[in-house]
Amino acid sequence: MRVLVCGGAGYIGSNMTAMLAAKGNEPVVFDNLSKGHKSAIGSASFVEGDLADYELLVKTLKRNKIEAVMHFAASIEVSESVQLPLKYYHNNISCTQNLLSAMEAADVDKFVFSSTAAVYGTPKEIPITEDSPKEPINPYGETKWAVERMCHYQSQTGKLHYASLRYFNACGAGNNTILGEDHQPESHLIPLAIQAAMGKRSDIKIYGTDYDTPDGTCIRDYIHIDDLCRAHLLALEKLDSNPELVYNLGNGRGYSVREVIETVRTVSDKNFKVTETDRRPGDPPILTSDATKARNELGWKPELTELEKIITTAWKWHNEHPDGYPD
Repeated sequence: MRVLVCGGAGYIGSNMTAMLAAKGNEPVVFDNLSKGHKSAIGSASFVEGDLADYELLVKTLKRNKIEAVMHFAASIEVSESVQLPLKYYHNNISCTQNLLSAMEAADVDKFVFSSTAAVYGTPKEIPITEDSPKEPINPYGETKWAVERMCHYQSQTGKLHYASLRYFNACGAGNNTILGEDHQPESHLIPLAIQAAMGKRSDIKIYGTDYDTPDGTCIRDYIHIDDLCRAHLLALEKLDSNPELVYNLGNGRGYSVREVIETVRTVSDKNFKVTETDRRPGDPPILTSDATKARNELGWKPELTELEKIITTAWKWHNEHPDGYPD
């Protein structure tokens, strides 16, 4: 299948591009390189462009005879979304509407959307199922939920078959540890802790130690990037016969911030400074998934589920790429 991978030079997008190609598909990466790295996409076809550019999107879809679109080009930082909500409403909602309009104009009806567990806000029950209330508590989660609703109503017209995949915490290095996380600036816990272990930052910060959790720090569900990408392939295949798919993607087990930091210490055999500071706005205490629906309907099962093994893949990548990607 010929697949346009929006945000395909980023962390998840580049891993997805590699897996698509490995499975015999023809990915075309569409990325403005504001966050992504061109060196991460290898020999894949590449179009440098922004989702705000409607004419370029239509031309790219038609010229490459695209059959499906995967969307990884959203802004993703919770704390930034609280500080810059309009940026998130523009990039995550307006630009996605532009993409969907271009798809309609080019007669492309298959869409896999990178959503998030943040649509649930602070859940009333754990683990979270797809039917849990959608009550986002930050602009990031709010904008992702708005796109899900937009896709739902567009699917009602018969012009869109879409899968909305609600990630928990994507992590690790994929494609045989060739492709890892390199955000500028970095905001994710595992690479931040690894950078501290490598001596590339002075400390790792814990934002809030008074949550209602066993050790007082936030608990999250971590899913290895390869498992995440496999679920996308399965969802894409299922779109032929389903106009609307919604799945949680997670391991179903949560680890606290302190547990992640201690696991990085174990894997790296390094000690580093930990600084405790105030909570960040918009952070729920616990987010763990019930991914039973994806397991039952997609036949998907995470294969790399142990936190230590996940972090080992990330540690290997960061040590082989101490300065990140060359570009």
